[in-house]
Amino acid sequence: MDNENDVFKALADPSRRTLLDLLHASDGRTLTELCAYLQMSRFGVMKHLHVLEEAGLITTRKVGREKLHYLNPVSIRQIYERWVSKFAEPWVSGLTMLKAELESGQATERKPYHVNRIAIKSTPEMVWNALTDPAMTSKYWYNGSIRAEWKAGCPYEIRNPQGEPQAIGELLVVEPPRKLVMTWRLLSLADTAGEKPSRLTWDIEPHAELPGVTLVTVVHDDFEESPHTSRVLEAGLPVVLSGMKTLIETGSTLSD
Repeated sequence: MDNENDVFKALADPSRRTLLDLLHASDGRTLTELCAYLQMSRFGVMKHLHVLEEAGLITTRKVGREKLHYLNPVSIRQIYERWVSKFAEPWVSGLTMLKAELESGQATERKPYHVNRIAIKSTPEMVWNALTDPAMTSKYWYNGSIRAEWKAGCPYEIRNPQGEPQAIGELLVVEPPRKLVMTWRLLSLADTAGEKPSRLTWDIEPHAELPGVTLVTVVHDDFEESPHTSRVLEAGLPVVLSGMKTLIETGSTLSD
């Protein structure tokens, strides 16, 4: 509930909503780029960005000397599931997919990776188990059970309930319980099956300020030649992370 309150308070300010709109139009902007659109001091924009980050609505990543700001769709998805979906799912879902269809090509060209982040009341070890145990992934990863030897250089598969591969790839980095890097090829959709592999990086770290809370960050990149995969994961990863959080914290699935 506290997190929901933080989100609603962050969204109440029109300048912060403008910042979210700017990042939605072109993700991964620097402070200087964002300041150009707001008639306030650099310090004022920094304060608004801090509020958005504290609410979990944006994330930041250092790239060289620059600090880039990204939308974090996980928090927005959780608010949507809690307050919107049960009232307007058919309409909102259709409009969201249409908007993503029209805008994703331009956004992908500008910044070739997407960042998702979520806080889970659990340990890194439990999160790692949820990520690598096929019995658990089948409950939140679109019914897909993951299979792998969990060594760098080894292949993996995510299989549907019929035993057919939904996604395949190679494990590039396996450092339990903190880091997993994997290539990603989505076979279950005609538009994505023929595209080149993209990459998922999972960073699992204890929260710096909240004992017993783990921060999970997932970066999807290397999709410049895989636009359909980019679009599907941009919409799908927030659902996967929300499902993982719900399963670990409550033992239930999003559909329960």
